[in-house]
Amino acid sequence: MGLASGGGQRCPVFAAQHAEVTVFDYSDKQLELEKMVSAREGYSIDLVKGDMSKTFPFEDETFDMIFNPVSNCYIQDVEHVWQECFRVLKKGGVLLSGFANPALYLFGEDEKELQVVHKLPYDGTKSTIENDEELIKNGGVQFSHSLETQIGGQLKAGFTLQALYEDHHHKGKITEYMPCYLATKSIK
Repeated sequence: MGLASGGGQRCPVFAAQHAEVTVFDYSDKQLELEKMVSAREGYSIDLVKGDMSKTFPFEDETFDMIFNPVSNCYIQDVEHVWQECFRVLKKGGVLLSGFANPALYLFGEDEKELQVVHKLPYDGTKSTIENDEELIKNGGVQFSHSLETQIGGQLKAGFTLQALYEDHHHKGKITEYMPCYLATKSIK
């Protein structure tokens, strides 16, 4: 399952490996892109519209693998997501997840100079941006999550952490000083 990974960027790789792929995403636009890419490339894919902050619309132990790229920054309760992932994965199933380093949310948008402007955890509902276009330009309503809720939340849900990867891929000055993204591989 591609969890909030629509857009035809990631799941085609799994389909090319002959996996049965389901994309679970909230965004109509992302699901449309996924549909367009699958039609263009000639593979089948199940598209399910839904909100990952709610109970997933799947039976227990349905999937062998869940791929969740950097997307849980759009929900407040990330531990709920890990619990639902654990529920819908088969025993021995793999969770591949990426997320932003929480420190990324400390700093403002000035790419020339780093200045701490936010307290952690960052809560995008308290943003001072008032118009929707500017909010979308700045990445929508986002939330930072501590490593305790990201990694510890996976462990609390019952997963065993097998691997951790840090990545410097990010725009701006901050990438000169620290890795801005993390990825985990966890097993049920």
